[in-house]
Amino acid sequence: MRRCVSRFKKSNSPARRGAASYSSRMNDSTPLSALISASLSLHVERVRQRVHTLVDPLSHEQLWQRPYGYGNSTGHLILHLTGNLNYYIGARVMETGYIRDRPREFADTTQRAKDDVLGAFDSAVDLLLAALAGQADADWGRPIEATGAEDVKDRLSMFVRCVAHLDHHTGQMIYICKELSASR
Repeated sequence: MRRCVSRFKKSNSPARRGAASYSSRMNDSTPLSALISASLSLHVERVRQRVHTLVDPLSHEQLWQRPYGYGNSTGHLILHLTGNLNYYIGARVMETGYIRDRPREFADTTQRAKDDVLGAFDSAVDLLLAALAGQADADWGRPIEATGAEDVKDRLSMFVRCVAHLDHHTGQMIYICKELSASR
């Protein structure tokens, strides 16, 4: 454990730089709205970096390979996360007009290029970060309605749900990528 911690402390990754910047900006008088936005944004940046770290070494074939009969490919999970953010944050919070085709996120057979898939994912993450940065104190409690999230009643809950969803599927990608690297 000590070795991992010391490696992280020496790291100059975007997540580490973000943590340092976050620490210098946050204090006891930081408004709660700014703290929520900064905390979620920092975590989302770490997740984005993790997705890139996982996907970068994959070949085009590995990106779309389903190593488990019951699961998805890393590429399809990224398409799904992209659609999720574009719908729940883009269409429902930012009112972008995005129309989601959720079944296609898991069944798309076009096998787009890795750079294209990651670029679309990064755009969706950027949209999430812009939405987080744009929330004023009163916005977090604003009502929200969205298909597939009928139990979510306010923006803060939607943001938390989307960030947790990113974590969930990134965890799946970790296992997929481990399986793919073991089979090389």
